[in-house]
Amino acid sequence: MSTVEKAPAVAPAPESAVRAPRGPVNRRRAWDEAPRWQIYLPLSVYLLFTLIPFYWILLFALRPAGSTSLVPWPMTFDHFEKVWTERSFGTYFQNSVYVGLATLVLTTGVALAGGYALARFDFRIKRGFMLALLCSQFVPGALLLVPLFEIFAELRMINSLGSVIIAETVFQLPLSMILISNFIKNVPYSLEEAAWVDGCNRMTGFRVVVLPLLRPGLIAVGSFAFVHSWNHFLFALMFLNNQHKQTIPVGLNNLMSADSVDLGALAAGGIIAAVPVVLVFAFIQKWLITGFSAGAVKG
Repeated sequence: MSTVEKAPAVAPAPESAVRAPRGPVNRRRAWDEAPRWQIYLPLSVYLLFTLIPFYWILLFALRPAGSTSLVPWPMTFDHFEKVWTERSFGTYFQNSVYVGLATLVLTTGVALAGGYALARFDFRIKRGFMLALLCSQFVPGALLLVPLFEIFAELRMINSLGSVIIAETVFQLPLSMILISNFIKNVPYSLEEAAWVDGCNRMTGFRVVVLPLLRPGLIAVGSFAFVHSWNHFLFALMFLNNQHKQTIPVGLNNLMSADSVDLGALAAGGIIAAVPVVLVFAFIQKWLITGFSAGAVKG
């Protein structure tokens, strides 16, 4: 007679050892639990202090001369017509656009070539050159006036827009080159090597593979150069003596005299000077943030 061995009975696990599956834990950060008014109140105060100066500019530009109303009504555009025609702001605007676009093209092109060399090649003075670029950011632009004036005087470029374009390009190149080089480092070198294997030379591989990926960085550098040259006052004041060659910042300074200041014309000129910059940042905001964030770190 065969006997069947029974397996020993397993004691049931205690209830304390049986745990129900836990659902997702909703952990909230400390600042998420703060009341909304503690967030919106400081932002509203900051926005108020930011928008009040712009409202005053619009008020002086749109209300009639001699009016003390806090509301621009009846609205008039006489101040804009006055500065555009009588104060030659049409010429100033054209000169500023020319200087800004030329500085943008030159700065972006030279910074692209220099940034690629810093990112892809190793040479003996590379560290010293990078250190010189960084140290140049501590030099104020006023210290460059005397040597640049002497150079342009020898080249007979005083009272020429080319002198301002060259000075603005030289002033913008160090930071632009550093940003472009850091952005190129984030592009994998294997992409260029794959293009070389497919038969492309270095220039063609860079143009086909790398350059399309650098669009945010190029837009960031170009917009920064354009806005700085558009708003820069010192170089245009020192190198341009002819009124028909001056730019918008110098034109705004000409609206103020020792005896009186035409606030309406000055406010209208300020709005004319600010509109292109606002439009540029409105259209390239996404690319600008991506470019500066990618170029600010080393890949």
